[in-house]
Amino acid sequence: MKWALIIVGALIGVIVIVLVIGALLPRDHVAGSSIVLSQPRDTVWRAVRDLAGTPGWWMELVTSQRATDASGRGREVWEQKLKNGFTMRLIVTEDAPPSRLVTTIDAPPDAPFGGTWTYEVAPTDGGTRLTVTERGYINNPLFRFMSRFIFGYYATQEGYLKALGRKLGQDVQPSRI
Repeated sequence: MKWALIIVGALIGVIVIVLVIGALLPRDHVAGSSIVLSQPRDTVWRAVRDLAGTPGWWMELVTSQRATDASGRGREVWEQKLKNGFTMRLIVTEDAPPSRLVTTIDAPPDAPFGGTWTYEVAPTDGGTRLTVTERGYINNPLFRFMSRFIFGYYATQEGYLKALGRKLGQDVQPSRI
C-alpha cells in the first residue's frame, strides 16, 4: 500500500510540474519552414491552393471539404478532418495567386489552439521556394508543454512540406527559418 501511495504521489507531482512549466511557456508561437522544389511556381501554387485535393497526398488529413460560411460574409471556408479524429474549420483570409495564401483556424479565442498558416511561393533559380509560417497560440498549459517538448512546433508543417515534395516527385528536407 505504501508503494502505491508513493507511485500515485510521484505521478501527481509530475503532472503538477508539467502544468507549471506549460503555464510558464508563452501562449503564442511562430514557426516557419521552407523547401525548394524544381517545379515551376504555378505548379507549386496549384498544389498548395488545391485544398480539396490535399488529403490525396498528405496522410495527416483525412478529408477537406468546402463548407458554408456561417457568418454570411461569403468567405472561403474549409472543414478538415485530421487523422487523429480532430475536425477544424479553416478560413482563407488572404489569397494572392501565385505567391501568398493565408488560412486561419476558425476558432474562438478561448479554443484549445488556433492561429494561421501563411504559404509563400517564390521563384528561385531553376525552381520554387515554398515557405510555410505558423503563427499560433495554445491556451491549455498541458498542450503547450506537449507541443513545445514532445511534438515540436515544426512537426505538422514539416510533415506537410515533405508530403508536398513527394507529391511533386521530390524527396525534400525542410529548413527551419
